[in-house]
Amino acid sequence: MEKKTQTGKVFLIAGSEPLGSAGIQADIKAITRCGGWAAAALTCIVDEDVNHIKGIHHLPVELIVSQAESFLSTVGADCIKTGILPTEEIIHAVANVLRRHNRQPILIDPVIVNFAGEQLVSDAAINAYKEELFPLATLITPNVREAEFLLGHSIDNPEKDLQKLSQWGCSVLVKSVDEGSCLVDYLYDYTTKTLTPHRKKKLELDDRNGTGDTLASAIATHLATGESLATAVTRAEAYMGYFLAGPRYYISIAK
Repeated sequence: MEKKTQTGKVFLIAGSEPLGSAGIQADIKAITRCGGWAAAALTCIVDEDVNHIKGIHHLPVELIVSQAESFLSTVGADCIKTGILPTEEIIHAVANVLRRHNRQPILIDPVIVNFAGEQLVSDAAINAYKEELFPLATLITPNVREAEFLLGHSIDNPEKDLQKLSQWGCSVLVKSVDEGSCLVDYLYDYTTKTLTPHRKKKLELDDRNGTGDTLASAIATHLATGESLATAVTRAEAYMGYFLAGPRYYISIAK
């Protein structure tokens, strides 16, 4: 009998949104398409339409922790990925969970500013990311605006800037650095001290919502199946090329 290939288990700690293109919905789709098994603890429910966010409703910290412990203590994960963690209290609680379950890669996808550079969480929450979550991470995946916010300046020297972002002992992937004719995702591998650019064509997309979530979850899936960081990112970038170029459910306003 043919032996079944191991399926990597990715445990998500993130929020839910109703559009199906970002948050935990996007995470689950990407993990499934990349051959992994997705499980999750919800941190919040985002109420939004295609025009604006109507509200973010936090779940109780105790419930978030209980959801995570229910899975991690009985089933276990091959990679843990965080998404939106909207308050300092939630970040602190999640960090404690990760300290108890730190035998697998941990991917922190910080949700701290939007693509316009507007701050989404409090200063205290951002400090909690720096002091509690980033030191636990195998990889952090800020978009370019989040990376620049953390640095305090624009990215002008990718190697030097990503090296600075690795100060917490983690590898760094900065997504969508604009370099004129193309966008570049830069990976700085903290263990090998190497910088690898992943260049991609600029695409005219009607809907960019959740593309960062999708890339991070694809990376988490390949880490969960035992790939090296460099290979996991390369395979996830290839998946994104397929995902963005192929048919998608575009969000449009109902007539």
